[in-house]
This record gives sequence, C-alpha cells and structure tokens, in this order.
Amino acid sequence: MSLSQNPMTGIMHKSMANFVTTTYRGRNVIKAKVFMPKNVNSNAQQKQRACFKLIVKEYESLGGITDIGYTNIPRVYSPLNAFVKANLPNAIDKTGAIPVINYSKLVVSKGTLPEVPVINSIVGTEGITVSSKTPLNQPKISETDEMVAFAKLKNHELIIERKIRGKSATGSIVLPYPDIKANDVECCYSLY
Repeated sequence: MSLSQNPMTGIMHKSMANFVTTTYRGRNVIKAKVFMPKNVNSNAQQKQRACFKLIVKEYESLGGITDIGYTNIPRVYSPLNAFVKANLPNAIDKTGAIPVINYSKLVVSKGTLPEVPVINSIVGTEGITVSSKTPLNQPKISETDEMVAFAKLKNHELIIERKIRGKSATGSIVLPYPDIKANDVECCYSLY
C-alpha cells in the first residue's frame, strides 16, 4: 500500500488497471487490486464481526452524546473511531456464545479531566438522581464546568440532563423520567 499526497489529484477513488485508489484517514491510498480474494469466514471472524457490530450499534444508540466525550482526538479520527478503539478490546464480554456489552467497562469519555466520583444513583418517582463529589481542588477543574448525565433505557430511549458543577463539595443531577423502575435502566453515566 502506498500513500499519495498530491494537491492536484485531491481525494482519489475508484480503480484502474491493476490498482485501486481510496481515501484512508484523510490520505489517498493506492493498493494493488485483489484478483483471487479469500473470505474464510471462520468462527473467530464471525465473532469479531458480531463484536464490532455490537459496539457500533451501542454508539448509535447513545445518540451522539459520546461525541462530547471524545473531543481530544487526532483530526483523522472520528468520535466513532475513538469510541470503537476504546471499547472493542475491553467492553465486550466474549465468554458466552453471544457477545454482550459489559457496561461497567464501557468508556463513554476519553478526555483530560479525571472521572466523576459518583457517590450513588437512586431511582425515584421523579427519575434517576445521580450524586457525585465535585473535586474543585484538582487542576483544570472549574466551578463553571458542565456536568452531563445520561441514562439509556432497555427500550433504547435516552435521557440526558446537563448542569453546571457549582461550588459545593457534592452535587446531584436528576434525570427526569417519572415512575421509572430500576430494571428499566440499561446503563447510567455521568461526566464533566
């Protein structure tokens, strides 16, 4: 594979003779054409494809809220690329016959700030209340930072709420959803 950075050609695509031109991560790529492709489609490949589809569906189901968590990424990556790269190796439980997502290992934010120290999450009549510590004594943390909390329900509905961090040592944010039950919640996250 060779890379081509020619300002006259711009973005290259399609094939000619025995080579194919495409764009990969913002760069033009020239590859030899494959004349006798092999698609083994082994069990390991099928399992890897299922894991990849599972992570991509999870990204799509979060409705773009993870895009605010992946802001410090190289220009040639998209937030989807960063989300898949962070979660494909670790967040999927492959021990069973069908791979499933382990939400305790799912990374929804990859930034420079420390993670939110959650004290507790309570499901009540008005919704989900997420209480956390607000460590203002750490560098790069300000009382004007925005806290974002979201919950994904088992019916694929997404509840999102934002709040300014404030000056108190602890804070809470309520995800409004009247009469929600704990077993209706797939996962719940909070980030600054």
